[in-house]
Parts: sequence; structure tokens; C-alpha cells
Amino acid sequence: MKKRLFLVIALSLALCFFGTTAMASKTIKIGGIFDITGGTGSVGTPYAEGVRDYVHYLNDNGGINGMKIELLDVDYAYKIPQALAAYKKFKNAGVVAIQGWGTGDTEAMSPIITKDHIPYMSASYSEHLTNAEVTPYNFMVGTTYADQARVALKYIATNWKDKSRKPRVALIYNDTGFGRSPFFDVDYHGHHFPAAESYAKEVGVDIVDTPVIGLRALDATPQLLSMKQKDPDYAIVQETSVMATILKDAKKLGLRTKFFALNWAMSGKIMSLAGDAAEGCYWTNPFATWDDVHLPGVKKAREISEKYHPGKVQVVNYFQGYTAMLVMAEAISRVKGEVTGEKIKDALESLKDFDTGGLTVPITFTKKSHKGSLGLRIYQVRGGKLVPVTGKIIVKR
Repeated sequence: MKKRLFLVIALSLALCFFGTTAMASKTIKIGGIFDITGGTGSVGTPYAEGVRDYVHYLNDNGGINGMKIELLDVDYAYKIPQALAAYKKFKNAGVVAIQGWGTGDTEAMSPIITKDHIPYMSASYSEHLTNAEVTPYNFMVGTTYADQARVALKYIATNWKDKSRKPRVALIYNDTGFGRSPFFDVDYHGHHFPAAESYAKEVGVDIVDTPVIGLRALDATPQLLSMKQKDPDYAIVQETSVMATILKDAKKLGLRTKFFALNWAMSGKIMSLAGDAAEGCYWTNPFATWDDVHLPGVKKAREISEKYHPGKVQVVNYFQGYTAMLVMAEAISRVKGEVTGEKIKDALESLKDFDTGGLTVPITFTKKSHKGSLGLRIYQVRGGKLVPVTGKIIVKR
């Protein structure tokens, strides 16, 4: 009898031990599609670092509900076929969510993301990826490109003083899905999404030119010379680090045009590269900056960055990646039982006024709209610093 009782107890302890070990070894697999070496690698690299650092921080502190995150990430070099290959690899590996990157690749994958029920938090802020009826598994933390461009146009129209004519505006972009997204209407999966070009008519702004400048252009002189003939008062720019080249070439050519950079086209680094040519440039920015040390979210992010990259000053793109992973992790932490794509989607849609510590305006997703952030501030380069010139501007859902 005693032997039998001993065996029962031993077996129970063994099962308990192995069960606990199995639970402890379980990980949450997240995919990461990043651009490190491609056309947007200058902003993609710090973005990826923000995602990785937040994962590293979570794992160093016990993971999410006791489960570590296994981040499987690749550098897809801003090439859609490589993004598709990475997605297939991640799906086969059993990821439950993905941190993505570009507009073109996110658009290409949205149908299979929907079919596979894998929540996808893209760094593309293209507005047509936020309609939950069209792309139910795509989620966006940043304020959409079209909303940023609309805010810029409204600011221009509101502050225009010459009553004898409308302000003239040029729209500078690169010929990619990312470049076109803020400015031109798009029909996507049977739905029509108006953009800034349509909105300009509503607020009384004349679009006089639409120059195309490549993401890696070393010289913007030909396009700017052509634009100079149209004499725009303002130019709104959807680019990345080539913005520094545009500003320097505009200064050399003596353009009187004032520039508005959308979120990826300005940062402390780009401002530094442009030098005094950046002076006066405006910037629509949905995220906090490194200098916003009064914000608890920035303070925490700086502590984490300092732990893994001592002495490094991060550009705003780091906060973008960091915040995307922060929001995804919050949703995962709300999942009860087995973590699946469907449950993460439901958890994301339960977020209402989620406080990121000031890294963004509070984040809300609904079952109809996956526009997470509805706010930004306009900054201007003044005396070599990025200075806020407006309070928080809230856009419509």
C-alpha cells in the first residue's frame, strides 16, 4: 500500500514538474519584417531597434504573463517578394502576430493576412489599411499619412494671409505605394479612399505641382527647378532621409517655398544632415521626441535604450517601433488562455484610450476602425531645434 502511494505521489510530482517546465518553455512567436538595407533603411533601422528593444525588455522582465516573446525578424530590403517570402516563413513557424513595415508589401499581403487571421501592425500609415471591413487584421499605431497631409493643408489654409489668391502647394513624393498614399485618392478592395489632393479643394488650396523624387536620390535639382517655375508657397513632402537633399538643393536654388515634412521625412538626424537649409521646415509628427523627457513614456523608453545602447541618442523612428510593440504587447497581455491571432485581434479592438505614456495620443481601436492614433503636433525647425508650433491636433476617425 505504501509503495503504491509512493508511486502515485512520485508520478504526480513528475507530471507537475514536466507540466510546469512545458509551460515555462512556451514562447509567443512574433514576426518582424524590417527594412535595414533597402530604400527606407535609414528610418527602418531605428524603427526595428525600437521593436527589438521593447521585446528584449519584456523578456528580461518575465515576458508576457510568464511567456517569453520569440521575435523572428528579417531584413527584407524594401522588396515586396522578400516580404512575401518572410511572411510564409513566419506563418510556417507559427507566429501569432507580425510587426510589418512598408505600404506596398502590407497592401500585397493584406488578403492573406485576413485569410490566415494573423494581426499585422504595419509601419505604413496608409489610410486604406485602417478600415476593419476591408483589412480586419491590419492595425495602425501612427496617424495616417492622409490625415497628416490634411492637417498640413488645413494649417496652410488657416494661416494664409494673402486674400487676393489661394495658397499654391506642391506635393513631393516618391513613386511607391508609400509615396503616393498621402496625396492621391485610391480605390482599394471595392472602397474609395479620398486623400489630400481632394481635401485641398475643400480648404481652398491650389495644388500646382507633384514632383517625383526617388527615395535614394542624390540630387533633387531637376525636379526643384521645374517646381520653381510653378512657384508654390508650400511643398508637402512624403519621403525619408532624401528630405535633407531636397532642403539643401532648394536652398542652393534660392526657392522661396516653405516645406512641410510628413512624419518619416524629418527627425533630429535629417535636420542635422540638412544643416541650416532645414531652418523653417515644418513637420507633422504623431510621436514624442527624445527631448520630451517630461513624458513618462519617453522617460521609460530612454531608460530601456540606455540599458541596451549606452550613450545613444535615439531618433523619433525608434519611438515609432517601440510604441508599436508596446501596443501589441498590451493586447497580448489581455488574452486569456491560449494566445491566438483571433484573440489578439479581439484584444486590440478592446483598447480604448490606451495610455502610451505620452509617446502618442491615447490609442483606440474599434471593430470598424483600426486607426489607432488620431492626433499629432506640428513642429518647426527653429534655431536648429524641432519646436512644437501647435498643441495636439485631433483628426477625425
